Amino acid sequence: MRRFLKIFRLLALLSIVIAAIAVVLVTRGEGEIHASLIIATALGVGLTVLLGTGLMALMFISADSGHDEHAGGTVHDKDDDE
Repeated sequence: MRRFLKIFRLLALLSIVIAAIAVVLVTRGEGEIHASLIIATALGVGLTVLLGTGLMALMFISADSGHDEHAGGTVHDKDDDE
């Protein structure tokens, strides 16, 4: 669990950086920018990156821990069916 929390903290930092980059790119455009657009962009990009990377981290941790082999039951090879 500690390994997941360490990875999740790093991914949270990554999502904050990506959201900041998205906000900078949006504000560099032409025309008037409302605060709601900046907030929506930052939250949307940040939470999407955080969710995606968090789910991928959980998938890799689950694969490394061996829980996937136990949940599947019997594993059949393609050579056994032929």
